[in-house]
Amino acid sequence: MDVALVTGASSGIGLAIAARLVESGYNVYGYARDHGKTSYRHARYKPVECDVTDTRVLLDRTEDLLKETGGLKVLVNNAGVGFFGPHATMAPGRIETMVRTNLIAPMVLTRATLRHLEASRGYVVNIASTAALNPGPFGAAYGATKAGLHQFGQALFSEVRKSGVRVVTLYPDMTRTPFYDGADFEPGEEPGTHITPECVADAVAQAVDQREGTVITQIVIRPQRTQVVRKGKPRREKD
Repeated sequence: MDVALVTGASSGIGLAIAARLVESGYNVYGYARDHGKTSYRHARYKPVECDVTDTRVLLDRTEDLLKETGGLKVLVNNAGVGFFGPHATMAPGRIETMVRTNLIAPMVLTRATLRHLEASRGYVVNIASTAALNPGPFGAAYGATKAGLHQFGQALFSEVRKSGVRVVTLYPDMTRTPFYDGADFEPGEEPGTHITPECVADAVAQAVDQREGTVITQIVIRPQRTQVVRKGKPRREKD
């Protein structure tokens, strides 16, 4: 049975992707710092405690996983964090956390698993953001990390496509997840003003279910309308 690895799998988009891949028949390993906040259980889902910002731990956990499974078919680089505000006020530690989580961890993990993905003619799936394509104010560092992930995915595909590895980058717009718990804004509540984790999970499932020789390299997922809700303030329509 094929094996998938999903980072940031304890909640939100990562958890939805993990569950969707389990439904598709994969044995799924989910990396997260804390699995205590999810009640998801399945015989083919194995939670793994792993802080992806700690490179040594990340490599050790992945080496153990590959020894246990003997291979890997799908890698989903989903773990992400965002801090927002004027760049002049952004704490250096927060900038470093975003770079380590959103960019360094995916590059390190892809490197650690690439030989196995080549052997299985598998998939690297990077969960970026529409901020990678259309950066906005008060998210300069966050947008830069996601733009870096975008560039990494495009260059990696050019490098490994002859080996049979497929590289897919997804760009979700504002999604109702715990991602915004620490922010002073969130997407709107109406169905047409946000996307859901399941929307992203369905896109991943579609991307990894293509015929041999066909690759969906980029998927942008947007709500019909964009609505930013400032917490404690009236709603503001963007378009």
